[in-house]
Parts: sequence; C-alpha cells; structure tokens
Amino acid sequence: MNFDPRRITLVSRHSQLPERKWVHSPESPGRLILLDSFTGLRHAVAGVMSDRSADIERIILDRCSSASDYLSLLTELPREFSGDVLMIRDDESGFLSSTGRGGDRVLYALSAQDLRFYLQTHGLVDESDGAMLQLPPLHVLQFRRREAIA
Repeated sequence: MNFDPRRITLVSRHSQLPERKWVHSPESPGRLILLDSFTGLRHAVAGVMSDRSADIERIILDRCSSASDYLSLLTELPREFSGDVLMIRDDESGFLSSTGRGGDRVLYALSAQDLRFYLQTHGLVDESDGAMLQLPPLHVLQFRRREAIA
C-alpha cells in the first residue's frame, strides 16, 4: 500500500442521484474519498480522526443528508478538526461550516453560484459537470486602470 501525502476530502453522496464529476485523479491537488452513504461517512470520519497521519481538509455531504444530519455531524466533530464541512442540497445551494478567527465554527448559507465557485476554486469538480452547467456562467470582475486627471 502506497502512502499518499495529499490532504483528504471525504465526500458522502446519494447513491440514487446522478453522480457529480468529481476530480479524483492522482494529479489532483487533494485526495478524494467517495462514500455512498451518510452512515458510511460518519464511520469514516470516526476512523480517520483517530489516525493521526491522515489529514482531512474537508467533508462534503452531496445531496445525501438532511439539515438535522448536517448539524448533528458538526456537533460530533472533534474540536481539533479545522476543516470545512459542506452540505450540498438538492437545489445545488448549500451550507458551509468553516473555522473562524477565534477557532470557533462559522456557518454560511451558499447560493448555487457560491457552491459552484467553492467546488471549482478548490479543484474538486470538473468544470464540464452537467449539474453545474445549468447555472449561468461565473463572471470574474475585471478592473480597469484609472488614469489620474491633472
């Protein structure tokens, strides 16, 4: 068994829904572990958290759990876990829990565009993902140089 030093993203997905185009090639910046149930995710989190050599960067619940399951998972995480916990809802919106400046968790509501931006920015999904293509294209702000008026 080969050691993989990349940080881990655990993804729990719904087995009955079309799969998202996750990027999990050996060349990707992080290591993606796909799980087919929320229960499997809970067991994986408990096992990986006990292994000090494993480095979980984020946990993603992809259309596989309720809001109460998400909140329950957040309360069960060890205080030392500083990674993101992302919940993707059926309408492609979601919630992101991340660590704030003081070390406490902060909860953000994400629109579908916010969620797509998060997934693409972190290199987690292929940009040609069908579910993501249904949204209008992302526009990056373009700044013009201003000339001083004399």
